[in-house]
Amino acid sequence: MTRRRRAGGKNPGRSDEQAFLAAYDPSAFERLSVTVDVVLLSPLEGHLHTLLIRRPDHPFKGCWSLPGGFVERTESLDEAAARVLLAKTGLKKVFLEQLYSFGRPERDPRTRVISVAYYSLVDPRRFAEMSVPGEDALVVRVPPFRAGASVVSLDARDGKPLELAFDHSEILAVTLQRIRGKIDYTPIGFELLPRAFTLYELQKVHEIVLGRKLNKDSFRRRMLASGQLEATGESQQDVDHRPASLYRFARRR
Repeated sequence: MTRRRRAGGKNPGRSDEQAFLAAYDPSAFERLSVTVDVVLLSPLEGHLHTLLIRRPDHPFKGCWSLPGGFVERTESLDEAAARVLLAKTGLKKVFLEQLYSFGRPERDPRTRVISVAYYSLVDPRRFAEMSVPGEDALVVRVPPFRAGASVVSLDARDGKPLELAFDHSEILAVTLQRIRGKIDYTPIGFELLPRAFTLYELQKVHEIVLGRKLNKDSFRRRMLASGQLEATGESQQDVDHRPASLYRFARRR
């Protein structure tokens, strides 16, 4: 028969753990650094655009990079991503989802740095309101994603290729692959739109993300039957054509 531990008695296992922690030497193992990098995406002028920031310091001084920073000891990864996004762009309370971890030993020439990447989907109006204090920023068009591509090449407005720091071109490629795979079965497309939108605007977002044209009638039937939309009862205002009905995302309860 198993003996019951007396009420109020000490737990031997707990005491052993406390002794182990008291004697534990963190320097016995090599410490790794952890960063978060955030890919912002917004549909502008018929194409996805992202934000890059020019690095003011080495390594890759003068090159363009995604908004990012080191994770502090007292914060979670999600908290770090939200903090970096606010500090670098002024944006808060936007869609932010963890993407993937990038940890090739040579990805950062300073030391062993693991980056946990996030992507943030922002509707164009909020994207235009971004502020990047004290740093050079560039909003750049993201080319249509090619299936199987491991990196994404970006060009400046003058057509010259942009050199991205670290493995950020790879992070962009993984982001595009992720959202293309998710947009048809999860409501992430709504994050790229204002609160109320037309079916035409929703279709354009899907076409921009997928990089191809969609049949108007079949797309509308599919979206209306998906249960993801609800009519607002309102229509467009101040348009020079027949006002279209407005919809919003039907949040599941």
